[in-house]
Amino acid sequence: MTVRLQDKVIIVTGSTTGIGKAIALRCVAEGARVIVHGLEQDLGNEVLSRIGPAKAALLIEDITAASAPENLVDLALRSFGKIDAVVNNAAWVVASNIESTDRAFMRKVFEVNTIAPLALIKAALPALKIAKGCVLNIGSVNAWSGEPNLLAYSISKGALMTLTRNLGDSLHRDFGVRVNQINPGWVLTEMEIKRKRTHGFTDDWYKKMPSVLAPAGRIIFPEEMAAAAIYWLSDESGPISGQVVDLEQYPFLGRNPPKEF
Repeated sequence: MTVRLQDKVIIVTGSTTGIGKAIALRCVAEGARVIVHGLEQDLGNEVLSRIGPAKAALLIEDITAASAPENLVDLALRSFGKIDAVVNNAAWVVASNIESTDRAFMRKVFEVNTIAPLALIKAALPALKIAKGCVLNIGSVNAWSGEPNLLAYSISKGALMTLTRNLGDSLHRDFGVRVNQINPGWVLTEMEIKRKRTHGFTDDWYKKMPSVLAPAGRIIFPEEMAAAAIYWLSDESGPISGQVVDLEQYPFLGRNPPKEF
């Protein structure tokens, strides 16, 4: 098997669970060394044990902490000597609507989902300039409009999309650092299973999906998001920068009405 990330060093935020964990594992399988990051020490230790200390280092810290960007960069440089890519995956997927979203709450969501990615890009930029590296932001299809009960989250992901397009132009032109984004659709993460459990769903709810919500009869697996991420982190994507790609199983614009309607 051809490894597409041979000897690259990649920071993956929010990689103790879900999409971030799948990306970190796939990066290592493709020849990279990774910085694993998250909030849960036990889950981080599990990922680190699975990968091995020669290929990974772990930081447990809130991504909104003022020290987090520098700590991630310092850990990567101390452990592996360089940084080839940053994956901004850590996010707060939290329900809110127009009634429940006040200024303080909105600021908190933006701190995690938009400001923290910008801060990490800024902290890693000196190393990324040297490597002519890249950034991959993990957004959401909700950036385009969003569900009514994901108001603050959707707005923050829309802002992340603008950040990607802006820096994808300026950083690539000025420093040779590419910035792109993938927008996952509905993905079967551990957090999504837990969230549905609190709503009264059984643990196998995802096995009985109506076609109007999932034409394939199932939702997307984290490993499928990870497979897509590898293209953007590898040299295969060449000079492409400032792009946002939706990864869902149906189009959001011009979707054919389902037969049930």
